[in-house]
Amino acid sequence: MKSRQSGCRFGVPFVSPVLRRSPVIAGQYGVLVETPEPRAWIGRRIAALIIDWLASLAVARLVFPQFGYGSDSAGFATLGVFAVEVTLLTWLTGASFGQRIIGLRVVPIDGGRLPLWRAALRTLLVCLVIPAVVYDNQGRGVHDRLAGTDLKRVR
Repeated sequence: MKSRQSGCRFGVPFVSPVLRRSPVIAGQYGVLVETPEPRAWIGRRIAALIIDWLASLAVARLVFPQFGYGSDSAGFATLGVFAVEVTLLTWLTGASFGQRIIGLRVVPIDGGRLPLWRAALRTLLVCLVIPAVVYDNQGRGVHDRLAGTDLKRVR
């Protein structure tokens, strides 16, 4: 990664990479070095997915009581509620219900606000499962790459 000297802060030189980073004190001399934003690792992703699925299951049971638990109809109803919930909340707030609880946020790679079509594409690919479980060396799933998004840890 390319970096440049960007001056002194509190009498201590620090290095600022070209990419957006958050500063942390590191090193033996307390030098301010900027590090990447925290990634959303697989454990947090799975926990958020489980919370979202359980919430969708509860809503589907309330909205569609005519479908017996465990039936194909109940499964599709839950998947539909999941897709709507994740798409709308990701578009409106930047995180689904489970992601918000776990402390994750979906951000577009190019900055700005996440458009509805990207949130819908990302959710559709998550519902297909395979793109969501295949990752690259940066920790981004195929669904994030195709939608032009990234999942970051916010707390």
